[in-house]
Amino acid sequence: MYCNQCEQTAKGTGCTTIGVCGKNEEVADLEDVLIHALTGLALFANEGRQKGIVDEPTDRFTMEAVFSTLTNVDFDPERFVILINKTVELREAMKEKVAAAGGNTNFAHPAASYVPADTIEGLAKEGAALHLIENLDSDENIRSLKQTLLYGMKGIAAYYDHAAILGQSDPAVPAFIYEGLSALLAEGLTVEQCVPVAMKAGEINLRAMELLDAANTGTYGHPVPTTVPLGHRKGKCILITGHDLHDLELLLKQTEGKGIDVYTHGEMLPCHGYPELKKYDHFYGHFGTAWQNQHKEFPNFPGPVLFTTNCIQKPREDYIDRIFTTGLVGWPGCAHIEDKDFSPVIEKALAMDGWQDDADNGSVMVGFGRNTVLGVADKVIEGVKNKDIRHFFLVGGCDGAKPGRDYFTKFVEQVPSDCMVLTLACGKFRFFDKDLGDIGGIPRLLDVGQCNDAYSAIQIAVALAGAFECDVNDLPLSMIISWYEQKAVAILLTLLFLGIKDIRLGPSLPAFISPAVLQFLVDTFDIKPVDEPEKDLAAILG
Repeated sequence: MYCNQCEQTAKGTGCTTIGVCGKNEEVADLEDVLIHALTGLALFANEGRQKGIVDEPTDRFTMEAVFSTLTNVDFDPERFVILINKTVELREAMKEKVAAAGGNTNFAHPAASYVPADTIEGLAKEGAALHLIENLDSDENIRSLKQTLLYGMKGIAAYYDHAAILGQSDPAVPAFIYEGLSALLAEGLTVEQCVPVAMKAGEINLRAMELLDAANTGTYGHPVPTTVPLGHRKGKCILITGHDLHDLELLLKQTEGKGIDVYTHGEMLPCHGYPELKKYDHFYGHFGTAWQNQHKEFPNFPGPVLFTTNCIQKPREDYIDRIFTTGLVGWPGCAHIEDKDFSPVIEKALAMDGWQDDADNGSVMVGFGRNTVLGVADKVIEGVKNKDIRHFFLVGGCDGAKPGRDYFTKFVEQVPSDCMVLTLACGKFRFFDKDLGDIGGIPRLLDVGQCNDAYSAIQIAVALAGAFECDVNDLPLSMIISWYEQKAVAILLTLLFLGIKDIRLGPSLPAFISPAVLQFLVDTFDIKPVDEPEKDLAAILG
């Protein structure tokens, strides 16, 4: 195997025997086979688009399949066999449609005629033989840009899949994914040809996040400031983690009246701010910080745990029997909910002890999406003009276990009292419970939401720039971004597409970025790796 798609990658270069995420060699090789098969499907789907052929079921499947290869989603080999075979089946169906429409079906690349082996072992061997990353291109800079595109597309697929589940779609997004997958097969490209495609990935991701924002707020209302308990109350309980609001809604409906409290974990925390979700009395509080502590936290939670979009490193045997997965998430040994009937989870919750007492561990505030923040924009603008507010920091992104992430805690702790901190995604769990006080009645620490709520943060920045009649880059705003997996790559590409400069990225830079490509990003966008918090604050604030 060879995988360097996430920030945790071994030795900062790439995982070659087993993934730091827990992905084994077999799963890694199967993921490579799936991407290979999807590039073959993309060739015909692209040609089909030229002939007016748009097949929505194929588009939906493609987005799900690309999403399944994102870090910490699916670790189940048998599920990849299904996805690979379905990809080839859809490729052949699309080929027939293209041929009937008079389109080109004569593609020379092996991906266009790939026939999968009939066993898991055979498929894994095929994956190993592909050397997928190494063979993207012989030129390390082209290979680096192709990897950036590939990983960005994985993030786009994740956001689009969530949006589509709630009825929001746009054929332009899967159309770009087909273009991007096909571009991975192109030979003889130059850096000048690759960069615009990567920038277009940022543009398309902005659209995907816009769709997801419309899906979430259109279904559940705009988030409102909400206090979320970090303790617990006596009674049966279920913990839900991941990102999928629809799964949370279904769980709340199915547990209503059963004497079971539902607690959030990780990126589900912001869900407490949505009016149509917070109306459930048994939607109680938040337990745990972020994924890197799951092995410590889950055994201490006296109920079952439901994963909706992200899995974990291999669950310990002493609690694997109460881990449930749904959607694309899978791990051998964990029960998978196929039809959104959470009865097995509910039965497990009723059979377990639940909390035996009440505990007050404090609380946090969520619900500071764009509607809330822009609702007090006049106070914010007045605060800036009166110099009560000197600077805004967007400190957010992914969390992980790799050393160095205490930087973000130290940074926020040292932000001066006349500055505000906006945060989003699971990176906030390094400091989400800090009491930073307020400025003029506005909390200094504002939780904008999940990672996809970068869309909200962008809209806030654009609105403030409009109010001050300046460019976003001229605002007293600095972005300090932590990254872990491919959704963060997609968001970074979006920020670059929008021309945002002077982003500090950490705790380490992507291993798949070549020195020349990194220099291009530095020269063009002034991207910087994080340094010491004190040095970065001094440089930003002067």
